[in-house]
Amino acid sequence: MPLHRTLLLSLAASCALLAGSAHAQYVGPTAGPAAPANVAAILKNPVDDQAVVLRGHLLRKVGKEKYTFSDGTAEIRVDIDDKIFMNRKIDARTQVEIRGEVEKDFMESPEIDVDVLTVVP
Repeated sequence: MPLHRTLLLSLAASCALLAGSAHAQYVGPTAGPAAPANVAAILKNPVDDQAVVLRGHLLRKVGKEKYTFSDGTAEIRVDIDDKIFMNRKIDARTQVEIRGEVEKDFMESPEIDVDVLTVVP
């Protein structure tokens, strides 16, 4: 058998083997359970460090960088650093979207640690 034909057969066999391994499966991380859709769901089953995105209103300030937030289903305390407000004027009638994580400490009611605050037009 000529050398070039042996090379072609070897190349074809190698390609066939590589094509067989192309059916690999994704083995990376998968999405966990869906994020809670509203405040009532968070209060019913708070999961520490769970990411959340909620729309609603900041009803009142209750402490240093602490506010009461409501989406119409329930109320929850939120922790918003002053720098996140970025000098925007927000009151109880301003609809906002908050992005953050649930904080659930032992023997304390859950709250949301807000990373991003967006005014919803």
